[in-house]
Amino acid sequence: MTVKPRKVVRRASGKATGSANRAARSAGRMAAVQALYQMDLAGTDVTDVIHEFTTLRFPTEETEANPAEETTEPKTPATDAAFFAELVRGVVRRQRDIDPMIDHQLALNWRLKRVDSTLRAILRAGAFELIERRDIPARVVINEYIEVAHAFFDDDEPKVANGVLDRLARRLRVSEFEMRRTSAQDKNEPPADTEPDPSPDRANG
Repeated sequence: MTVKPRKVVRRASGKATGSANRAARSAGRMAAVQALYQMDLAGTDVTDVIHEFTTLRFPTEETEANPAEETTEPKTPATDAAFFAELVRGVVRRQRDIDPMIDHQLALNWRLKRVDSTLRAILRAGAFELIERRDIPARVVINEYIEVAHAFFDDDEPKVANGVLDRLARRLRVSEFEMRRTSAQDKNEPPADTEPDPSPDRANG
C-alpha cells in the first residue's frame, strides 16, 4: 500500500556529481514520504518498509543501464538510499517530539491526526530534517517538501506544507534566519537557497 505521486517532479540532471547527489536526495525524500504513508496506513514495521523500498523499488545500476522492457511508468531517478533510511528511521525515532511541534503550527482546532495521510508524512519528514539535518539550509528543506507536495496535490496542501514548515524553521533555526537576514542586508541581495553537496560521510549515515 503505497501512495504514488500524480506528477513527476522534474529535476535538473546536470552531469556534475553535485547535481546528481542532490537529485538522489530529492528522490530519497519522495520515497521517504511514500514509506511513511505506507507505515501510517498499513502499520508496516520500519525495518520491513526500508528493506522493501531499498531492495525492490529503488533502481539499480543494472536496471538503469539495461531496462528490460518498455513501461508507461515514469522513470524513477537514482535514490540516495542511506538518506532515505535516515529520514524514515528518524521520523519514527523522533515522532513523539515532531507531532506536537506540528500540531502547534497548524490552524486553530486542527491536529496532525486529522490531516491527509500523505501531507502528514510530508510534514513529519520535513520537520525531522529541520530538527536534525542542520547541514542542510532550512529554505532548501522547505522548498524540497513543497515540491514533494506538488507531486501529490493540486489544491492547497503545498501551501499548508510551506506555512507549517516555514514557521517550524523560524522556531528551530533562529540563528540561521538571523544570519540570512544580516547577510542579505550587507550584500543588498537575497541569500542563495542552495543545498550543499552531500558529503560522503553524511551520505553514508
